[in-house]
Amino acid sequence: MREDQIESATAPLRDDIRFLGAILGETIRDHEGPELFDLIERVRVEAFRVRRSEVERSAVAEMLRDADPRSAIPLIRAFSHFLLLANLAEDLQRDRRRAVHVAAGEPPQESSLAATYAAFDAARIDGATAARVLGDALVSPVITAHPTETRRRTVFDVQARITELMRRRARYGAEEAEGAEIDRDIRRQILTLWRTALIRLARLRISDEIEVGLRYYDLTLLEVIPRINAEVRSALRARWPGHDLLARPILRPGSWIGGDRDGNPNVTADVVERATRRAAEVIFGHYLNELVALEKSLSQSARLVEITPELARLADAAGDESAQRSDEPYRRALRGIRLRLAATARAAIGPAADTAAVAELPGARVRDAAAYAGAVELLDDLNTVDTSLRNSGDGLLADDRLAALRGAVETFGFHLQGLDMRQNSEVHEEVVAELLAWAGVHPDYSTLPEADRVELLARELSTRRPLCGPNARLSELAAKELGVLRAARTALDTFGPGTVPNYIISMCTSVSDMLEAALLLKEVGILEPGDANTEPRCPVGVVPLFETIDDLRGGAATLAAALEVPVYQRLVAARSMAQEVMLGYSDSNKDGGYLAANWALYRAELDLVETARHTGIRLRLFHGRGGTVGRGGGRSYDAILAQPAGAVRGALRLTEQGEVISTKYAESGSAHRNLESLVAGTLESSLLDVEGLGSDAEAAYEVFEELSEAAQRAYARLVHETPGFVDYFRASTPIAEVADLNLGSRPASRKQTTSVSDLRAIPWVMSWSQSRVMLPGWYGTGSAVQEWAGTDPARWDTLRELYRRWPFFRTVMSNLAQVMAKADMEIAAGYAELVEDESVRTTIFGMIRAEFDRTLEVHAAITGSDRLLADNPALAESIRNRFPYLEPLNQMQVQLLRRRRAGDDSELVERGILLTMNGLATALRNSG
Repeated sequence: MREDQIESATAPLRDDIRFLGAILGETIRDHEGPELFDLIERVRVEAFRVRRSEVERSAVAEMLRDADPRSAIPLIRAFSHFLLLANLAEDLQRDRRRAVHVAAGEPPQESSLAATYAAFDAARIDGATAARVLGDALVSPVITAHPTETRRRTVFDVQARITELMRRRARYGAEEAEGAEIDRDIRRQILTLWRTALIRLARLRISDEIEVGLRYYDLTLLEVIPRINAEVRSALRARWPGHDLLARPILRPGSWIGGDRDGNPNVTADVVERATRRAAEVIFGHYLNELVALEKSLSQSARLVEITPELARLADAAGDESAQRSDEPYRRALRGIRLRLAATARAAIGPAADTAAVAELPGARVRDAAAYAGAVELLDDLNTVDTSLRNSGDGLLADDRLAALRGAVETFGFHLQGLDMRQNSEVHEEVVAELLAWAGVHPDYSTLPEADRVELLARELSTRRPLCGPNARLSELAAKELGVLRAARTALDTFGPGTVPNYIISMCTSVSDMLEAALLLKEVGILEPGDANTEPRCPVGVVPLFETIDDLRGGAATLAAALEVPVYQRLVAARSMAQEVMLGYSDSNKDGGYLAANWALYRAELDLVETARHTGIRLRLFHGRGGTVGRGGGRSYDAILAQPAGAVRGALRLTEQGEVISTKYAESGSAHRNLESLVAGTLESSLLDVEGLGSDAEAAYEVFEELSEAAQRAYARLVHETPGFVDYFRASTPIAEVADLNLGSRPASRKQTTSVSDLRAIPWVMSWSQSRVMLPGWYGTGSAVQEWAGTDPARWDTLRELYRRWPFFRTVMSNLAQVMAKADMEIAAGYAELVEDESVRTTIFGMIRAEFDRTLEVHAAITGSDRLLADNPALAESIRNRFPYLEPLNQMQVQLLRRRRAGDDSELVERGILLTMNGLATALRNSG
């Protein structure tokens, strides 16, 4: 696209940003006074002059150098609010571009389901192949907590109202009376936003994180997910009739919030109970409200329509003797369904079930109603209503609210989302050792070699006998771990088998690590071992998580060895040969750097696919991606297509985190687009040849093996071998403040050490993002490529050809470019000044800056463009619009960090740092 075309296409976005920014400015001036407004304007103008290279960067720093915390906080709030409104305007622009594209009759856009269907039609895929590959199709975004996502629900609600008002404004225009009123409403909402604190002052608790995660269901997911599921099922069955494709909904969401206790001592049995109960409250409330609406709308009279005998029985069973509903069978049937569901909710979640939709029902009738044994029974009753409507020619009514409710029940059950359990393998070992010693099975399990451990664990997994009874005297750790798992079992019994679908083993390195988790599941009764006549049963999958570079390299061998253990073979066979494996993007990157981690993940997938082919398991990969590229972020659609052949096969799970979740799922349009792209990528990667290497694959793999080794060496020289690196990191980034300011419920480190390896990946990546170094997203790549290609033109040509043909390499380079475009070495230099040791500062920042320049050169040489974002004009425009507003936030953060480290631990300084972190995370949109 030419510059003038880009200018024209983005003009509405700039207009929206100017409009919203002007209202924010007027609001600040009117309510905070002209002095603050003038200061904000001076800083803003100077920041834009910095971007245009009209003044030195120090100009903004000098303006803010002596700002006291009391005056700094309104400045931080002003720029954070502007960036929040800029995000909103960009989301509107995406909707606008999409609508223009569709109206112009152009081919469907990449990553849309329409484009996927067109690709299927062109490929002439046969139905038998589609049915085989998509037999148990699953796309599961799994929501996890994030320390920078601390905005309150009020803020989300106001954003949603402004978004809707801006859409209406576009339809009416500001000149008409309706448009003028809309503008006043927008002013009211922005005033509300300014008067509302962006973040909580209190420490974020797990209960807060649970609520933050659940809010997206009411905002968008309860509506959008069933709609996409219905659309995809209809489209695939139309293409391949007779194959009953997608017997289960393809999109089924999950969560880690409240179940992930790896390094988080705050996750207890009570937290698991709360997380599962609150999720059930959300979905029961949704169903009951929808039944009320259906009861009002399905008013057909028995004098005018013919109903099925099954519907008649359902209506009669409701016991509704009201004269006014005597000839309204659908209303009576739906009243009966609501009574039974209210009884089910009361039994499952107690008093929380008594919502307005239940309160109007006679209490005695609810108490006497038969609770549903499971969501399938509720779905059967709703299907009875649907069938009767269609038989009488009222399919148009059945396709509306009833269809959405049926889709929701099918998707969400009574549990809403699958809550994964996760714990570190070291904890499992310690607890299992204690249980075995208590039971007299072995006095010191931890001293056993691996082969003896596997033999002992396999023997215990073959017996029904538990290792301890209810009166066992256990350590606090063992009692807590078993308590958490017993709470998981209660949730499974109460809300159904999808409530806790997986048990994930962090830092899994061996077969015994997998069997230890299985033994703990058996101890609380989740895993039934079976006997010679019965198969074992376990609704929870044992999922190894391979995280470090070495563990990724050995992951396939570990899995293959586990599948050779007869007791584990039987367990997998009883789960229809399904085996999930999780891949850790965060720790592998922290361990070996960007390029080495990406290749280790790709190579691990190749090896796991081969293991699946040999053993006959149905492999499902769970991608532990973060928001930032250093933790596996970037466009999800591109990332899915960059998987090796056979790695997806209809099933994909991936984590979604923090401000990335709000970017994707806080508004219906963006939620639909992002979920659609996940499904589209999964379907294409499953049924089409997307790798594109053909017979050249092995040669390409050899190239990347060598590049990876060189990149890991370059990364290790800085992170693991340079004296003073950890001190530099702690001084030049806000990592200490991430830990001290209690940003989130999880500690910043797994252990109380100063080792990089013990740091949690989110604080590690977030700290580099805040300081604008973005090191985890690029470091080592430039050195590796220059070392491998040198001055050999043939090798450079090889890299350019791989970039052209191979989606994996193209995605690696594209994601690297996105990160580097958001990095800023001049701002990073300001953070480096926080390092007191001049020698350490000069050495390490010099290494970082030199590698940054090398990587820029390498990117240009491979892609053929000296513009980092030549392939992503939308992001380039976003950076151009918003980054001058990041300048003051970074400069104020540096000043506040300097104050705090000089001993000023006042509440205002801490709040200012927290606000800058949140504002920068909002602006970068994928900071951790």
